Amino acid sequence: MYRGVYPGAAGLLKGRRATTHWGYAELLPLVGATHEKARIVKDGNVITAGGVTSGIDFGLALVAEIAGDSVAQDIQLSIEYDPKPPFDAGHPDRASESVKAAVAPRYEQRRASFRERLTKLSAPLS
Repeated sequence: MYRGVYPGAAGLLKGRRATTHWGYAELLPLVGATHEKARIVKDGNVITAGGVTSGIDFGLALVAEIAGDSVAQDIQLSIEYDPKPPFDAGHPDRASESVKAAVAPRYEQRRASFRERLTKLSAPLS
């Protein structure tokens, strides 16, 4: 399963707002979560993040919460995290129709597989 759905499968997202990679966001309601379209979502003591670079954002935000902004900024500089992507196609809201058409079938297959696994996990034991 995709990382954003793992905590949900364990019941940790039930009744919470959460985010995950755009390709799997429609699965969040299956684990009791409400999808919020954001890079990082904090709901109580649960923090979720979307794709790869938002995972770095998540880590820096968590460090800032635990150890303070200056420590998080030290880490950001140390890893030279200064994203400036060469294309503005990192989310379906901004990607061209041709790019979305090329990528979509991969996620449709994976979502179907994850949906099937989630359904099995939530089925009552006989």
